[in-house]
Amino acid sequence: MDLSNDNIIHVKKGGIEFLQFRRLLEYKDIINHAYSIGTDWNFRTARANKQKLSDDEYEKAIEAYNKLCIEINTKANNLVKTNQNHTKEVKIIQKKIKEQEPDFNLERYSNTDGLITDKKNIILSTTNADCILLLFFDPAKKVIANTHSGWKGTLQRISVVTVRKMIEVYGCNPQDIICCICPSIRKCHFEVENDVKDMFENEFQDLKPFENWIEEKIPNQKWNIDTIFINKQILLKENLKEENIIDSGICSVCNSNSIHSFRVEKEGYGLNTALIELK
Repeated sequence: MDLSNDNIIHVKKGGIEFLQFRRLLEYKDIINHAYSIGTDWNFRTARANKQKLSDDEYEKAIEAYNKLCIEINTKANNLVKTNQNHTKEVKIIQKKIKEQEPDFNLERYSNTDGLITDKKNIILSTTNADCILLLFFDPAKKVIANTHSGWKGTLQRISVVTVRKMIEVYGCNPQDIICCICPSIRKCHFEVENDVKDMFENEFQDLKPFENWIEEKIPNQKWNIDTIFINKQILLKENLKEENIIDSGICSVCNSNSIHSFRVEKEGYGLNTALIELK
């Protein structure tokens, strides 16, 4: 299946598949980027409880990162990866910690769900299996960011935290910032109960009417929430241009044969990765 559409292209090279955003490819002389595709590869480098993988599992993950990096003409040793924990913590990266291998599973990036840098040859990596991954690029200031925003991160407005930090630290103009939204669970499958629905309604009073992004499925029991819509709206309120918020338009659950999905795979679920790097 080819997942290409008006905003993305689906690339198959060297035994691995990935998506690239057409808009970011306009700056391919400045940045590298990719979102991995395929459930045969797992980009997990540690278990959710931070326990180590077996040697075989870890080596398989390293192989996956190596293959993907080779195909976008970069080096896996340049990778810096978050230890995600559904926080709103976004960190600035000034340099890599390890010289000869990727910065994986480091305490420095514990409880971190977003990374920002203006340094060249540092690949920012996040992972997902339904959660939203957001790739940010300011072509004027040459600043990139990579942010993981699951439903808990969306409630904490981590996408807004990322933009504000880009402005505060690097002087970015929000109207220059491009934000690309990778494949994730969509409203069609993000079903929640009253407790989660109530948290979203309480947090996003500024996004009324709720009917724009909450749909009742089972009366007073189940609700579907559009977290993509929410992230777009809160980024627009931060003065990003609508044309600079580019959505892949792909649901991870609808396409679980090609994209890892926690809701489909359950325990033992795999992870895809999103990468972005300044050349």
